[in-house]
Amino acid sequence: MKRTMMKSKLHRACVTQTDLTYEGSISIDAAFCEKANILEYEKVDIYNCNTGARFSTYAIYGEQGVIGLNGAAARLAQVGDIVIIVSFAEYDESELKNHKPIVLLLDENNKEN
Repeated sequence: MKRTMMKSKLHRACVTQTDLTYEGSISIDAAFCEKANILEYEKVDIYNCNTGARFSTYAIYGEQGVIGLNGAAARLAQVGDIVIIVSFAEYDESELKNHKPIVLLLDENNKEN
């Protein structure tokens, strides 16, 4: 049996930009993606702590400190909103004993705590 488990999380990231005219996705600081093992175009879930909105999109690499919602997702958050970004993966039962997700804790300036 395979189980879908949290692979990584950027906890309490601050939205720095929104762009309705972009074709879609979330721009995430490329260094955060590397540390969290999130590939470009990988599906991620976003949970908006300010509004309660929960949605899925795909990640693209952004510049340092950037958390940007693009396209339709830009309607689900405002600059300054706090979000949680989560990626998931499927694991075999044998992998679960040693599974530990990567968690990056961020502050209001998108700096790691």
